[in-house]
Amino acid sequence: MRQRQIFCEYQPYTMMPPVRSTRDLYAKAASNDGPTIDVFAKTWIDHARLNKEKFGDFGSRGVGQLFGKYLHRPVIVAGSGPSLKYNADELKNKGAIPIISCLHNYQYFMDRGVDVDYWVSLDSQLVTVEEVSEGGSKQPDEYWAATKDQTLIAYIGSHPELLAKWQGPIYFYNSPVPSEDVRAALAEIEVFNQWVSSGGNVLGAAMYIAKAYLGAGAIIFVGADFSFGYDRKFHSWDSKYDRSMGNYIYTVDVFGNKVATWPSYNNFKSFFDYVALEVPGIYINCTEGGTLGAYPDGNLHAIRQMDLKDCLKMYNMHELIKESAINPAVEGDDGRRILY
Repeated sequence: MRQRQIFCEYQPYTMMPPVRSTRDLYAKAASNDGPTIDVFAKTWIDHARLNKEKFGDFGSRGVGQLFGKYLHRPVIVAGSGPSLKYNADELKNKGAIPIISCLHNYQYFMDRGVDVDYWVSLDSQLVTVEEVSEGGSKQPDEYWAATKDQTLIAYIGSHPELLAKWQGPIYFYNSPVPSEDVRAALAEIEVFNQWVSSGGNVLGAAMYIAKAYLGAGAIIFVGADFSFGYDRKFHSWDSKYDRSMGNYIYTVDVFGNKVATWPSYNNFKSFFDYVALEVPGIYINCTEGGTLGAYPDGNLHAIRQMDLKDCLKMYNMHELIKESAINPAVEGDDGRRILY
């Protein structure tokens, strides 16, 4: 529970969403695949060819080099939803828990001193370049200069200008496209079978990388709203998406309150719900808002809803006895810092 503009309490849990089977969730998530392929197929292929020319073999710098790096550890996966403004500062108290963030959070986390282990990009459009500094307190050149100490994990069809401006290490991944023509064209450029199934959105790519490649034992979501906030903002900073909401629908959030969202983002949310129900794992939603796992009947039991502060305390509770663990004779320790 969190004190926000209004008092909010998480909904009770429900076993299943109101669908005939989980395959319905997947079908909903994939419903826009055809139009997306029609619009972007040539762009993905052209960008992959240009990026191959600049960087050489994708396989030599593929995401597979990170395989098992965070085996069995909890990993925070950060989206760029409007609820970040309520708990982003808590991430500075994450301890040793790694963070994998959508690239769109770059300026927001940089301005707040939040350490991110890997940034993930999926989009092939030029918008990814302007989003690095959108809403930030510094000039764009300052943010780009800081990338020399940051690591990006990017789709092979990413916009070449984004990759040219990035000064730090870059790892690549491929993304399965339900089109034989696209797959064949990309294979002609390079047979690169380090696949990341994203559900069509960058947070899905970050989740897959954390779980499938890095070996995360638990996925902790923040900023995974998939909806506008109560203030009708789409991000935690001023952005172009706030000027006009366009065509939107209403649904419920994790507190049972009505929120607005785009149909496409409601489809993305269905992909995450499908994964949580079908893929064994520990999924903890610390967004503290938004629609992940939420339905009118309650929140999915497969996704635990928690405030971020409580989740971080759960994984870092051993820090309470750190002093006496290092020095058994530490002054002033009379046993009041025991765990229970």
